[in-house]
Amino acid sequence: MKWLSETAAIAKLTSIRERFRERLAGFEARAKSCATCTSPGACCTDAHFVNVWISRLEAASILRSISELEPVLKNDVMERTFRTVTEYGLDEIDDEGPGTYSCPLFEPGRGCLVHHTAKPLPCIAHACYEQREDLPPEYLLTETEREVDSLNRRVYRDDAIPKPLPLALTERIR
Repeated sequence: MKWLSETAAIAKLTSIRERFRERLAGFEARAKSCATCTSPGACCTDAHFVNVWISRLEAASILRSISELEPVLKNDVMERTFRTVTEYGLDEIDDEGPGTYSCPLFEPGRGCLVHHTAKPLPCIAHACYEQREDLPPEYLLTETEREVDSLNRRVYRDDAIPKPLPLALTERIR
């Protein structure tokens, strides 16, 4: 197996995310538009719904995007992230635990702060579909997550176990 630097892997991860977006485009056309949503961000901030788990590499990519935000916003996001881990007990769950939380990357009035740069795969896959048959097949996400798992092994040389997004971020900066 050829090893990769984290920087090279993040570049490959960006390409993987873009290909995934392209594969979902035909399905998203059948979903409600986020631009016309009557409760913008509800899917990102509903603490009983959000359960996005990410890999170490995805956390590194997100943190890189956060580091490029203006200082006040960057600090707010990081404070929210640490508070989310504590508030929802994300550091106390096991691999089978619910791990739901309100996403600290959502900024009211702006939306997802990493939408264009480091949006996690499950978030890319999410859309509001009225009919079950309009949903993209789950294998698309599963296949893409396997690609990311392979990148993780090539960078970190082990099987990185995905974790709830806020926990994965805080563990990278502690």
